[in-house]
Amino acid sequence: MPVLVGGGCQGEVVWLGRVPAEAALRSEPLDQLEMGFHRIDGERHMGENRASCSRVRNLYPVGTEIRNVRQLSILSQEELDTISSRIGLEQLDPSLLGATVVLRGIPDFTHVPPSSRLQAASGLTLTVDMENRPCVLPGREIEADTPGHGAAFKAAAKDRRGVTAWVERPGTLRLGDMLTLFVPDQRAWQP
Repeated sequence: MPVLVGGGCQGEVVWLGRVPAEAALRSEPLDQLEMGFHRIDGERHMGENRASCSRVRNLYPVGTEIRNVRQLSILSQEELDTISSRIGLEQLDPSLLGATVVLRGIPDFTHVPPSSRLQAASGLTLTVDMENRPCVLPGREIEADTPGHGAAFKAAAKDRRGVTAWVERPGTLRLGDMLTLFVPDQRAWQP
């Protein structure tokens, strides 16, 4: 039976935000997030279910109701710094990427295994769905704020876009909280 093991890695919450229901992508920065099983009331990505998108079009017609495992977008500060450098910016505002949480301190964060957990001391637990592949939407937001830099985003963010996740155990997350990483104790798939 697979179990989750702590790898000794922790990430500090250095940025929090929410995408308002009426927004296309941009997050609003916050000092704390109250997260329930459905995520955050009034947030664009809230809900137990969602309409399927192009990422799963090989499984369902776009718009099919499916479980919402993309409630959160979690990014790494270290990876954001690399993206910033590659697109010629001193720093990259996480709100332009629709971020929910930015962590500092977990290496190679975009590639933590699916089903890994991030747990706060309070018990709040977030479950990683999978890598959040880069798309053109953040590039458009970056370009609107800093012309001449957005077009390079998609290539610069490859393998650095963070992960999508969902709330497994509700609670409050605050700036400065530490999240401990737990990963599945299983070998890699070998077809």
